Amino acid sequence: MTISRNTSRIFTHATAVAAAAMLAVGLAACAPPEKKSQGGETDSGVKVAEAKSAADFGGMDKLVEAAKAEGQLNVIALPPDWANYGAIIKAFEEKYDIKVNSAQPDAASQDEINAANQQKGKSTAPDVFDLGQSVALANTAMFAPYKVATWDDIPSAYQDPDGKWVNDYGGYMSIGFDSAKVPPVTGVADLLKPEYRGKVALNGDPTQAGAAFSGVLMVALAQGGSADDIAPGVEFFAKLKQAGNFLPVDPTPATIESGQTPVVIDWNYTNASETKKLPSWQVLVPQDAAVAGYYYQAINKDAPHPAAARLWQEFLFSDEGQNLYGAGGVRPVRADNMAAAGKLDKAVADSMPIAHGPVTVPSPKQTEAATKYLADNWAKAIG
Repeated sequence: MTISRNTSRIFTHATAVAAAAMLAVGLAACAPPEKKSQGGETDSGVKVAEAKSAADFGGMDKLVEAAKAEGQLNVIALPPDWANYGAIIKAFEEKYDIKVNSAQPDAASQDEINAANQQKGKSTAPDVFDLGQSVALANTAMFAPYKVATWDDIPSAYQDPDGKWVNDYGGYMSIGFDSAKVPPVTGVADLLKPEYRGKVALNGDPTQAGAAFSGVLMVALAQGGSADDIAPGVEFFAKLKQAGNFLPVDPTPATIESGQTPVVIDWNYTNASETKKLPSWQVLVPQDAAVAGYYYQAINKDAPHPAAARLWQEFLFSDEGQNLYGAGGVRPVRADNMAAAGKLDKAVADSMPIAHGPVTVPSPKQTEAATKYLADNWAKAIG
């Protein structure tokens, strides 16, 4: 399980501090006047910020009551067209009459952590996180343990036993390309051909964002590497750079639709979302280098709206929330169990991506080692 989003940012360490400061300003600017968090204790005598389940509030109705009293929820790095978050946020707002303040939707996972540190103690700090594996596992001390009502329906491999984090949705790494502008891509090796000069973009910096990290891993597999040896992936990108094929532009829907980034390495659900707007856009999941991964959902232990943060988790892992994820082209973490119970929408079941053949899902240990290798070698390879 690798991963972290990002629709942003070739994001270097040198710019991290400045970006975090800008992020703080953006968070403060986007949040309207709010009701102050109730804080204090739940009806059962547990501090709201330490509640580990809805039962600690006295049941789901009491959790909803406490969240509505707070009135707002701060989220970060959730693009509307990523995993259907636009529809998910709207559904949450309408169901509970809670305002969702969505800051910096194009930020990467590390930006979320930076923002939480910058805004700690302020009403504008992120309440919840949606992170890639490497960033999530490096920051578990920042998470508040909490188990949703559907906890037992989530496979144990996809959750922290204490409830500090839980995987919410996943997908496959892919290559998206505009068939009206470039020849069809049949595999990773094609990307070195002269027809792709100045046309191949990677969604982010692999030292900062999970999508890019998994993109490098996918390339490594195609080049004979493995989850234990990501070096061939870095070497391939160095060759892309030397050939003039690597495009140092962070892809967005706008760059894809304008033709600026005609080939994009990114999650299949993000690439697939472009086919609705650009019919010539096609998506390939390399069958000889299939990489899958889940994102990590967690609550900020210093959340300014601790009850709303917990209600958000309950919504995301409810049948409604999981089906909304599925409608965005991702695989909900409860998909198999929901399907067996007849709770998974048919349209969602029919649309979920399938990879034929072996699928690589790096372990936390493999991700940690690969992350260190990237930190030491990525900038030199594409610099």
